[in-house]
Amino acid sequence: MKRRTLGGTGISVSEFALGTMMFGSFGNGDHDEGVRIINRALDAGINFVDTADVYSAGESEEIVGKAIKGRRDEVVLSTKAGLQTGQEDNHGGASRRWLVRQLEASLRRLGTDHVDLYQIHRPDPRTDVDETLAALTDLVRAGKVRAVGSSTFPAEQIVEAQWAAERRGHVRFRTEQPPYSILARGVEAAVLPAAQKYGMGVLTWGPLSAGWLSGRYTQAADIDLTAGTGRTAFERHKFDPSLPENARKLQAVGELSKLADEAGLPLPHLAVGFVLSHPAVTSVIIGPRTMEHLDSLLTGAGVVLEDDVLDRIDEIVPPGTDLNPADNYHVQPALTDKSLRRR
Repeated sequence: MKRRTLGGTGISVSEFALGTMMFGSFGNGDHDEGVRIINRALDAGINFVDTADVYSAGESEEIVGKAIKGRRDEVVLSTKAGLQTGQEDNHGGASRRWLVRQLEASLRRLGTDHVDLYQIHRPDPRTDVDETLAALTDLVRAGKVRAVGSSTFPAEQIVEAQWAAERRGHVRFRTEQPPYSILARGVEAAVLPAAQKYGMGVLTWGPLSAGWLSGRYTQAADIDLTAGTGRTAFERHKFDPSLPENARKLQAVGELSKLADEAGLPLPHLAVGFVLSHPAVTSVIIGPRTMEHLDSLLTGAGVVLEDDVLDRIDEIVPPGTDLNPADNYHVQPALTDKSLRRR
């Protein structure tokens, strides 16, 4: 497994990071299997493990904690906070009150005294970024966090945070974690250039575009919007094949499948190789639910796409294009909360 340096942190991380969103009640509730999957990944050379307080209501962090017990020094451990974890308004966001509380809870579940990377899961429009960075600075100085980062921030807020850190003498975001895949290339326009400008490490998520690039979907009939999926209305908007944007995705998947065959690669390997080909990307998060999923993705480690293959991808999905804007995941609050557009 190849290693890359995570931005300016000096931390060496594997080009595959193990994402654990699917461990626990949200995906695979078998804790023992989760532990085996994590240890299999570590044995294969993955040293970067990413989780979050909100994944299966903390259960994912518990599974990670069990798996890395006795192996903590081998692991670059990342977790996140900021998404709502309950009905109470203050149980989420990026305020000092919440971040300090949630880090302590995460450390208990993970069975460690520090995390190597602590990320703000989403922008918080209610909290001044100065407040957030001041709290994170104190956590770093207390030795509970080694580096801090953002996740799914638009370019303008990445820049704002960098400026705020410089003006006020705070630690700065050293990483950004954006969604990035062949079908969702919007971050190429501004997010990835901004990260490069400020020397940030980039760990991307969603390389298979929520399963669209897994090889599972070859026609509209393959997409089941009802059976056991529990899809929210927002998620349905990303999958409903009757919507024009998803019809475009399905067409692109067909063309990409042919290209993968011509290149002698499984479609998922083409998808992951594409993300790793961008010079801004440090590590790509793979999120297996089963051991079979992990082993299949591990066989694609080291895949390097030739320029002619990348050129064909650009023809199928032009650079900077999100075939379905819903796949970008960052929705400006002023577009969804009408109170922000009214006096």
